[in-house]
Amino acid sequence: MKLFANIKNFAADESGAVTVDWVVLTAAIVGLGIAVIASVRTGTTDLATDIQTSLSGATVPGLGTLGYGTVTAE
Repeated sequence: MKLFANIKNFAADESGAVTVDWVVLTAAIVGLGIAVIASVRTGTTDLATDIQTSLSGATVPGLGTLGYGTVTAE
């Protein structure tokens, strides 16, 4: 009879259930984070390449070509 009482107490004990819930929730959050990183990675890389291309082809105009006419030294 003591064996059945121990099994009944073990089945009714919920002290580890909260830990299991937290482990499952943490694993779900980590999985979602990895999924987001994987889906955003390609777009971010393409955007960075476009910005690099745009900046490498940019030129800085001289002071005389900014629309204010020529600059004279005083």
